[in-house]
Amino acid sequence: MTSSSNSASVPEAKSALNKFKYEVANELGVPLTDGYNGNLTSKQNGSVGGYMVKKMIEEQEKQMAGK
Repeated sequence: MTSSSNSASVPEAKSALNKFKYEVANELGVPLTDGYNGNLTSKQNGSVGGYMVKKMIEEQEKQMAGK
């Protein structure tokens, strides 16, 4: 079985992850739009993905610590 790197491990979470992506992009000031975003730099796109991961890890750490 092959898996694309941009597919959700839990398909039911896809819409929540997409919403989260736009929230993070807005927070970082990255003009992400629905559809084609080829006008954005790799740095802009990478900052959105990287910050998403950072926030998800922080949230998981809080849950593991019982907070």
